[in-house]
Amino acid sequence: MRFALLALLAKGPAHGYELKQALEARLGAAYPQLNIGQIYVTLTRLEKAGLIRGQDVEQAGRPNKRTYELTPAGHEAVSAWMEEPSEEPRVRDEFFMKLAFARDSGMADPVGLINKQRRHYLNLMRAMSRLAGVDEPGNPFPRLLVEGAVLHLQADLDWLEKCQEELE
Repeated sequence: MRFALLALLAKGPAHGYELKQALEARLGAAYPQLNIGQIYVTLTRLEKAGLIRGQDVEQAGRPNKRTYELTPAGHEAVSAWMEEPSEEPRVRDEFFMKLAFARDSGMADPVGLINKQRRHYLNLMRAMSRLAGVDEPGNPFPRLLVEGAVLHLQADLDWLEKCQEELE
C-alpha cells in the first residue's frame, strides 16, 4: 500500500481519508476493503522514512487534519518503484505446500485437496464475475483488476487440472 499512497501523493497533497477514497475509487469493489487505520499507520511510517511531509491544517470546530505531500526522496522512491518489474512468479503458494506434503504426512488425500481448492477457485470466479459488469467511465482500472483476477483464477484451475492428472 505504501507505494500506492506515494503515487497518489505525486498528484498533490492530501489527507488520509482523501487517500483512502482515491484508492477505493481507483481500484474498485474487487480490491479488498482498505482500513483507514492501516493507511494512517503507513503514512506515519512514510513520514518517518522521509518520503512524505505532513502538515497540520486547522479546521473550525473540528480537530486539525494532517495533510501529506511527497518529499524529493518520495518522488524518487515512486519513480524507482514504477521502473521495477513486479514480483517473481508465485512460488510460495500455501496450497502447493499442502499438496506437496499431503500424501507423505497421511493427513489428506491430494486429489481431495485439489477438488476442494477447485471449488474454492470456482466460487471466487463467480464472485469476480458479478463484479465484472461494473465499469466506471474514465476509470478502467476496477474492470482491469477483475479481468486480471479472473484470468489468474482460470490459470489456477488449469494448473489444478494438470496436478490432478499427474497425481491420480
